[in-house]
Amino acid sequence: MATMEEDFPRGGTQKKPPGQKAPRRPLEQDNLFDTHHEEGSQKRKRIQEDQGTWKKLKAEKKEAVKASAKDFELLTVEALSEGMLLLGCVKESNDFELVVSLPNGLTGFVQVTHICDAYSKMLNEQVTKEELLEDLNSLSDLYPPGMLVRCTVTSVEKTVDGHQSVKLSINPKDVNKAVNNTAVRAGMLLSGLVSSVEDHGYLIDIGISGTKAFLPRLKSQSDIKSASKGTELKIGQYLNCLIEEVKNNGRIVRLSISQSEIAAAIATEEQNWTLSNLLPGLVVKAQVQKVTPHGITLSFLSSFTGIVDFMHLDPKKAGNYSPSQAVKACILSVHPTSKVVRLTLRQVFLQPGGMLGQLSSSRIGMVVEESVVRSFHAKAGAIFQLDDGTLAFARLKHLSDTKNSFKPGAFKKGSKHRCRIIDYSLMDELALLSLKHRIIAAPFLRYQDVRPGHVVEGKVLALKPIGMQVKVTDHIRGLVPRLHLADVLLKQPEKKYSVGDNVKCRVLVSNPEGKKLILTLKKTLVTSKCPVLTSYEAARPGLITHGFIVCAREFGCIVKFYNDIKGLVPKSELSSEPIPSPEKVFCKGQVVKVIVLKCEPEQEKLLLSFKLMNRPASEDGGEQIPKKSREMVDVKVLKKKDNGLEVSILPDNVSAHLPTMHLSDHVANCKLLWHWLQEGDILPRVMCLSDKGGHITLCRKPAVIAAVQEEQVARNFSEIQPGMQLTGYVRNIMPYGVFVEFPFGLTGLVPKAAMSDKFVTDTKEHFVVGQTVVAKVTSMDEEKQRILLCLKLSECGSENSVTESFSLLCQCFEETKEVRGLMSKRNHSKVAQNLCGLKSGQKLELLVQEVKGDGSASFNGSCVAGLTVTATRYHVGGWEFLVPVFLCDSSSLDRIHKLTENSQHPAVVQHVAEEFAVASLVETGQLTAIPVASHFNDTFRFDSEKLKVGQTVSVTLQTVQTGDHSVLLGVQGPAKRRAFIRPRKESETVEETLAAVKHSLCLGDVITGTVKSVRPTHVTVAIDGKLTGSIHSSQILDDVPIGTFPTSRLKAGQKVTAVVIGGRDVKTHRYIASKPGWRGRRYLAQINEFSSFVSVLKGEGSQALNLEGDNPSERLRPYKAGQTVTCFVKKYNTVKNWLEVEVTPEVRGRVPQVLLSLNPKVSPRRRVRCTKVRHKRGCEHPATNVCQAASNFLPPCSLTGVYSLVKGTITIGTIMKMIPHVGLTISLPFGKMGKASIFHLSDSYTEQPLENFSIGKFVRCCVLSNEDNKIEISLRQSRTNPKSKPKVEDVEIARAEDVQEGQLVRGYVRSVKPSGFFWLLMPPWCQFAMAKSGRGSVFGRHFGGRCTGWREPWYRQQLYPLSTEELNIKQVASSVAPFKQETKRVEAPRLQVSSGFTWGESLNVLEVPGLNREEESSDSEEEDAAHKKQTKKEKEQEKQRVEKELSKIEATLMDPSRQPQTADDFDRLVLSNPSSSILWLQYMTFHLQATEIEKARAVAERALKTISFREEQEKLNVWVALLNLENMYGTEETLMKVFERAVQYNEPLKVFQQLADIYASSEKYKQADNLYNTMLKRFRQEKSVWLKYATFLLKQGQIEATHKLLERALRGLPDKEHVDVIAKFAQLEFHFGDPEHAKAIFESTLSSYPKRTDIWSIYIDMMIKHGSQKEIRDIFERVIHLSLAAKRMKFFFKRYLDYEKKYGTAETIQAVKVAALEYVESKSSLAES
Repeated sequence: MATMEEDFPRGGTQKKPPGQKAPRRPLEQDNLFDTHHEEGSQKRKRIQEDQGTWKKLKAEKKEAVKASAKDFELLTVEALSEGMLLLGCVKESNDFELVVSLPNGLTGFVQVTHICDAYSKMLNEQVTKEELLEDLNSLSDLYPPGMLVRCTVTSVEKTVDGHQSVKLSINPKDVNKAVNNTAVRAGMLLSGLVSSVEDHGYLIDIGISGTKAFLPRLKSQSDIKSASKGTELKIGQYLNCLIEEVKNNGRIVRLSISQSEIAAAIATEEQNWTLSNLLPGLVVKAQVQKVTPHGITLSFLSSFTGIVDFMHLDPKKAGNYSPSQAVKACILSVHPTSKVVRLTLRQVFLQPGGMLGQLSSSRIGMVVEESVVRSFHAKAGAIFQLDDGTLAFARLKHLSDTKNSFKPGAFKKGSKHRCRIIDYSLMDELALLSLKHRIIAAPFLRYQDVRPGHVVEGKVLALKPIGMQVKVTDHIRGLVPRLHLADVLLKQPEKKYSVGDNVKCRVLVSNPEGKKLILTLKKTLVTSKCPVLTSYEAARPGLITHGFIVCAREFGCIVKFYNDIKGLVPKSELSSEPIPSPEKVFCKGQVVKVIVLKCEPEQEKLLLSFKLMNRPASEDGGEQIPKKSREMVDVKVLKKKDNGLEVSILPDNVSAHLPTMHLSDHVANCKLLWHWLQEGDILPRVMCLSDKGGHITLCRKPAVIAAVQEEQVARNFSEIQPGMQLTGYVRNIMPYGVFVEFPFGLTGLVPKAAMSDKFVTDTKEHFVVGQTVVAKVTSMDEEKQRILLCLKLSECGSENSVTESFSLLCQCFEETKEVRGLMSKRNHSKVAQNLCGLKSGQKLELLVQEVKGDGSASFNGSCVAGLTVTATRYHVGGWEFLVPVFLCDSSSLDRIHKLTENSQHPAVVQHVAEEFAVASLVETGQLTAIPVASHFNDTFRFDSEKLKVGQTVSVTLQTVQTGDHSVLLGVQGPAKRRAFIRPRKESETVEETLAAVKHSLCLGDVITGTVKSVRPTHVTVAIDGKLTGSIHSSQILDDVPIGTFPTSRLKAGQKVTAVVIGGRDVKTHRYIASKPGWRGRRYLAQINEFSSFVSVLKGEGSQALNLEGDNPSERLRPYKAGQTVTCFVKKYNTVKNWLEVEVTPEVRGRVPQVLLSLNPKVSPRRRVRCTKVRHKRGCEHPATNVCQAASNFLPPCSLTGVYSLVKGTITIGTIMKMIPHVGLTISLPFGKMGKASIFHLSDSYTEQPLENFSIGKFVRCCVLSNEDNKIEISLRQSRTNPKSKPKVEDVEIARAEDVQEGQLVRGYVRSVKPSGFFWLLMPPWCQFAMAKSGRGSVFGRHFGGRCTGWREPWYRQQLYPLSTEELNIKQVASSVAPFKQETKRVEAPRLQVSSGFTWGESLNVLEVPGLNREEESSDSEEEDAAHKKQTKKEKEQEKQRVEKELSKIEATLMDPSRQPQTADDFDRLVLSNPSSSILWLQYMTFHLQATEIEKARAVAERALKTISFREEQEKLNVWVALLNLENMYGTEETLMKVFERAVQYNEPLKVFQQLADIYASSEKYKQADNLYNTMLKRFRQEKSVWLKYATFLLKQGQIEATHKLLERALRGLPDKEHVDVIAKFAQLEFHFGDPEHAKAIFESTLSSYPKRTDIWSIYIDMMIKHGSQKEIRDIFERVIHLSLAAKRMKFFFKRYLDYEKKYGTAETIQAVKVAALEYVESKSSLAES
């Protein structure tokens, strides 16, 4: 709802009784009374004797209860104050504001300018540029309904209607303004909004002055995707942020938005929360202090106290709270002055970051007839339970119509009341109710309830130039545009309407999202009976309706309807007479009646016509049907066509069309009626169905007619409801479904899946066009006016199917009787007359004429003269008519049997027609007609379901007298499973037939058959042409070669010999295990299973003839863990990623993806033929499987030979997690997880060991150890593939003893200490120290060293580096971490230094990193010998290689496009161009990225000394950079020192201005303001200082201070500068302040200096950007009438003309030209005179 607080103000003002005491005092008195009550008996006797004292104490106790209830009063608008912090939930997101649900049913509004500063800045930029910005997202994209937000109250204002509106802000500067950077702690949960998108993350605005918050992209990638639904975070997006790390005393904060961490965040005492900075949304651990009926009191954070009202108790635990109970609670609100903290115990709030659910929009506005009172609170309201079990709340104000009529006694627990749901409070999870009669009876409650075309009554609120504002209800307003005030345009509407008048309007456009309603007062539209056209889909050809003209041009007229639907009336359709100039005949706003000719909804094109004279029409519009709509008429057949009958409606003789399929509900009778009807026949009781485009369509379907007469139809789309059953007919059949049309023109689609309960292969096999059906509405799309239907019998069939099928049969016979009557009227031959006299069931005496070879017979007789009479089949050709007869003994017909209704009898089907079947009762021989279908939708049957002649069925008689039909009428009895019917050959005897169906094969029988088909997994075999069996691929050969297909040995047509081993169910294909005594005849519905094993045929083997029971555990018992078996590939499951294989027909296995191959590069979906598999160690509980199919599966199998993860096992794994500086977590087979250290990822260490790995990658790994379910693995190639003999540069070090003195080793730096730095040579259980003095190292970087000795007691090794320059101070970029017991966290470096350093000038630096071969040669004679053994050629090649490497390095260094990577690179650059400030600033940035602040300062000081004194601007750039550095990383003292030096060496004004800009950009507004005031005193005469200060104030929103500053500027500046300063201030007001005030300044200035053309030009420029066209034209008109020089006048005329060419019309352009011409002529005449 738009403004729930405005529409339904809650609570009201609760007046405080005069003289009421403080709420806590009576409680204290009550406690004192309890203490006295426990004293001696004498005092108790005195109290009992003093009755007056008792009464006084009772009164005091009642006061205490009242005060307690007042403590838990619900929040009201009056209780809110500016600065109050609240937790809210987004209810609606509009273009310019958010509607926020607040606790206790309140509602607030967040304007678009109170989101955050970055979002407001983008809005201003968009307004300035007058074009849409791509990065600016709408509020609806950023704030979905249900999002929880922290907000603060900015103001509580009264609206025009007198309601109070709560204005909120979610700007972090307002919400978190009580939190300063010194109070920020890790673990705090704050709200923030995205203010900037950077390369490596996001800057988050958390509203804390002097603090910058950063959200890294890399660590939060998954959370960012979930928060932004797969895309980047957007500027202005709201986030719940958890502080991970705080640096530089709170100046830099790293955040996390991990949902799991945020949901578990709890505010603790260590975070130093105070009452002044406590925030809503924090989850705290609390303890119950006091429990009352109105709520409970909690204590939390050791010293704070809060309250929980009854609406925010946990519904599941309400009434179970007790003092001292520990609970979790969430803070809802904090009052700024009283510091009252309200909390909630509802579970949905105890996990921050969640979304709240909403009530269905269809429920809001619903009237609940009986809502039950759950509880009543005298000061708040009542809790109700609705009919669906949900809870709802009604405030006192909504419990009665007036205050005087309110009766508290009527709301006792359990009492029932009628109410209406008016809203839903997201924060309270309660629906809001009203019991006021006027609200319950109101036709419209929300804008969503008002639809285009509705007629509403309202009251005139105001008359404005654009139209008239109308009050429809207390909460709904509408606008009547000036064009729609009457049928004609009113020049003075105030003479016709006045404020307060009641008017009757019609809704033209309804926009619930924008809360806009456009109405019309045109009488023709308001009183029109024509259908309302609200969508292009509803514009069917032939529809007649009213509209109004919006444009009349030479091509025709554009007519507009409801909901902004437009159509074109071409010039040829305006009138029967030609109209040369439509604009002269028709006027804008004219109401016209049109007819739809053509509509294209997809292109939104509508073709209309004004020509209605030649078309039959009526006032009810779209369905132009003669007489009354859907009236029953009689028609006369005029002409027969292929698709129906041309008829005339009597007595008016109006032409109409009656389609063939609309003659009856039965398809067969439609064809009969069409055949026998002739021209001139009269058909009674025909209904007018529709008139589309002037063509009237009729219908004679009894079911459709009955539905219309019984009002079981929907006349328009608004009457359609899901679940309705409607009678209609098939309009069109498509491959994807069926379209069904209903009376009154509504059409719906039945998808293919909803056509039948049976599987639909071809839609045309189930229904025919025109067939009568009953459809059920499943869903509807109101926006597109589409309906989805269902025709399934299970959904549409009636409960009494017997009655329905019998009524269909009776209707069919009545229509057959009508056809016979038509036949009797025809003057055909005697043959036709004889045929008319025959009825079903009539007794005939016939003479056998011929008996044919197939058993059929022909008859003749006097009663059937000219007719062909047969006992089996018939044909229709020429005048040969079919007369099927049933032969029986006459004595059986004469037998008298008493038949009763609803009695069941066996019968034999004698004849099957399209709509019914005729069966003869076995007992009496009487013929009975039974319906084939039980429902209109029951049209499709499989062959096995169809009735066949000779079939015995059970018939339930519905009539016992033949009556007019000559046969009994009945229905088919309960359906039984039909036996298998096999067609019998002529030469086949009954005994042979039974033998073919029931075979006598037994287990172990040897048979010979023929191969019918060969498939990869089995072979189908035919036995004697009667039986079919299957041979599984495992039962073909005794020994199967690996990689072959056993079934390829057999070919179709080949003779095979096999043994019967079992069977398989035909329907489920489940294998039926062989059992002793098994015989095939016991399993008629099965496929026999055979085996062609040679060993089995010879009786040697027992595998195929295994007589074990059917227990799955028995089947799997022969298979042991590690056993090798032969299996056959069945398929690869792409969903589960495993390979399914078969060992035998009844035993299957699964091979997981990681056990398919030991090569990680091989695709798991490759075609696997046949191979050996090895099982995992056995599953101990196979019987736990419930599913029958699953019980046949073996435990996981392996194609790699791996069946256990013991030490040394080589297998394939999947990378699941990558931990920097630690290693990998890898998923192994059998559900195990292993860990690989960075020392075991490769045989050669690299600086970034995880660079070549990614999550999900398959890797080959070797198990190092498997103890206590902790598996250590290695990815070294020397372990995973030892046969390849890879080169090992860094050997494994498993223990400290593996390192020998003098050995060359490499490892990873762990931490740095003053005495040296620690590095790892193996996983962290052993560390090594290097005694090298230095200030730090690159964490994670690998270094080389040589072992020099041991140090006790930690077994550290003493190492020294191979080069003294390896630890160059330029590489230092990480934080120091202590060793072993010192567990401070090691910080990751902010800058990772690449390995491309050059540490020397000799060629030896190009050797292996850290290895100097010349120095090393002196330590080992063996290595000297190795050098000596090199040949001359090898030495020459080595020298050439070194020279090539050196040339590459030199070329790299000489490349001008190369970016500097090290400090040496920057030193070379600044030496080449020492006066370039850009290079020096880049050098400083390089150090700042590595957090080397002192080095950056040193570079700046060096730059100031190096740059030439003539380059003043370059030096100033460096000074500004140094000021920025000190502002961000230094203190105020260091900043002032640099500032004082900068003032001495540069122009003071420039330095002051730069520092002011630095303060403003870093949001140090107080310091910036002080600095500007200092500048005004020192540079009083400088105009630029005043303007910059004014810009600063306006950006801060201090408009009044800016006005005062202008007065000071005019007093301080010389007079000659006043006009320019005033103009500049006005320009700034236009950009950042109040445009109206800016206009006033310009107007005042121009009134004093009217000939200052420069001011006029500036004024015009500003107005073009910010003003309206009327104002701009007024200014131009004033300028061109000034008395100025001709040259200046020419300039303004030209500007005026350019403006009109861009924004005006042809008329306005011509007016400017005329004015210019008049000016020239006036000047000319003046010159002549």
